Amino acid sequence: MATAILLGIAQDGGIPQAGCGCRNCRRAWRDPGFRFPVACLGLADEAEGKSWIIDATPHFPEQLRMLTSLFPRCRFAGILLTHAHVGHYVGLIHLGKEVQDVKGLPLYVSRRMARFLEENAPWSGLVQRGNVELEIVEPGKTFALSPRLSVTPIPVPHRDEYSDTLAFSVRGTAKCLFYCPDIDSWDRWDRDLHGFLSEVDIALLDGTFFGPEEIGRGIGEVPHPPVRETAREFNGAACDVRFIHLNHTNPLLHPGPERSWLHRQGFRVGRVGDRWSLD
Repeated sequence: MATAILLGIAQDGGIPQAGCGCRNCRRAWRDPGFRFPVACLGLADEAEGKSWIIDATPHFPEQLRMLTSLFPRCRFAGILLTHAHVGHYVGLIHLGKEVQDVKGLPLYVSRRMARFLEENAPWSGLVQRGNVELEIVEPGKTFALSPRLSVTPIPVPHRDEYSDTLAFSVRGTAKCLFYCPDIDSWDRWDRDLHGFLSEVDIALLDGTFFGPEEIGRGIGEVPHPPVRETAREFNGAACDVRFIHLNHTNPLLHPGPERSWLHRQGFRVGRVGDRWSLD
């Protein structure tokens, strides 16, 4: 059986964030039940006995443990990286000699992301010591993780200071899941949104901010499509849409009027542990 499982839902800094005194972070410091790990997706093919993670977040140890605990017969077989913003790759440090000291673990990355890792320490050390093997993926070209799981990298517009940014379309034998934790704007994407969503069954989308008023500075500095706008744009989408990559300021993290409004639109907030069979 091919399965996808949500291992995190928060923006790069997680919740709570260091040095923050906002309501959500204060609550999370008091009560571990209100803490959320950074956005991450696990994949498993139990028939093949392999599992993978999309993005190596700051919570990589906990997320890897969750994945391997849920699928104990699956060997951890690789990591797919979306881009080079810190919440999406810094967990790689656990693969080196200081921690796991893995050998030849595949990293599925774009050419520009591969160059970033090869040219910048300490990540270059992982490549040079053979802890990881860089597997270059080409935008738009589908590759197989296993006989039951294939992945298509899809470029999306984002602040690409260090690498380009990929979303991933993950297809099992029966269903397709679209994973897109970061995008600047749906209007800047070179896809017809409704047409694209009509071809997938599950969409996990950038929900960083509920509205631009959250961030206290111009949305242009940290562009993400506000959930309010995305929900209106995706109105009528037939697939299962859930928002992930929520900032620590986002009111959707907890029940309230904003989440009730989102549910009335037919959408949900992703939860750690959400899982989908792709067969």
